[in-house]
Amino acid sequence: MPTFETTAHFKRDFKKLSPEEKKRFEDVIRNRFVPDAAAGQFRPGLRVKPVQGVHVPEGESPIMEMTWAPDGRATWQHGQAVREGEPHIVWRRVGGHEIFVPGPA
Repeated sequence: MPTFETTAHFKRDFKKLSPEEKKRFEDVIRNRFVPDAAAGQFRPGLRVKPVQGVHVPEGESPIMEMTWAPDGRATWQHGQAVREGEPHIVWRRVGGHEIFVPGPA
């Protein structure tokens, strides 16, 4: 079972989601993302892929994006394992396509 943490930016983004969006995101994470992350392979419907044009410091994993709704995106990256042999996910941003527009951190 993957472990998770969230950035301050993710927490701010999440608060801005409507109750329906929060429920949908949580449902996708629980029923699709977690099983796929545990298996080490993501289903095509989540459209998991690296975020383009982002500099990642050497030694860090790439920043990834996934689709959780028609205009629902979330970015994340693998972090340092908390439990041996289990993936650790750091949630970075969540929302619509606007999360890809540079802005204040």
